[in-house]
Amino acid sequence: MYSLNVPVPAAVARLASDLARELPLARERTRGEHTLVLKRLGQDRSVPRLRAQMREYLAGQQPFEAQVTGIDYFAQATDGPSPVVYLTVESPGLWDIHEQLVEQFSPVAGFEGDDYSPHVTIARGGDRDAATRLAERSIDPITWTVSRLTVRDARRGEPASSVSLPV
Repeated sequence: MYSLNVPVPAAVARLASDLARELPLARERTRGEHTLVLKRLGQDRSVPRLRAQMREYLAGQQPFEAQVTGIDYFAQATDGPSPVVYLTVESPGLWDIHEQLVEQFSPVAGFEGDDYSPHVTIARGGDRDAATRLAERSIDPITWTVSRLTVRDARRGEPASSVSLPV
């Protein structure tokens, strides 16, 4: 499965790692795993073709701001261990691109379209009470400018290509 992701700055990854320590029974994301999924792209395409499609679909797209604003959790994950504790992300630019790509690539039910919830996963599984306590904590927002998107290969767990903004 390939996806188009927003790389997160070191400050966001560091915050996620620090918060994961408060969820000792959960599986935390390790260094390099902190990303923000913008749109799942499927598995039947080649990376060069996906990169070319992204350049075409995102032509003229300017860099945009994103902001981590809080902590929340999904009590029941659509897939995999629950709960899923995450950093909430606000970004009108992110939503605009997501909606544009949903028109080009069918939305994945339960994850995208109206169900899309931009976030950076802190940890999965573990104790729900610990997740609830952590979600009640407030954090200082972290804002960054998104100037690059990556095509990520989920099977390998790594970026396969990238697209710089503006395209």
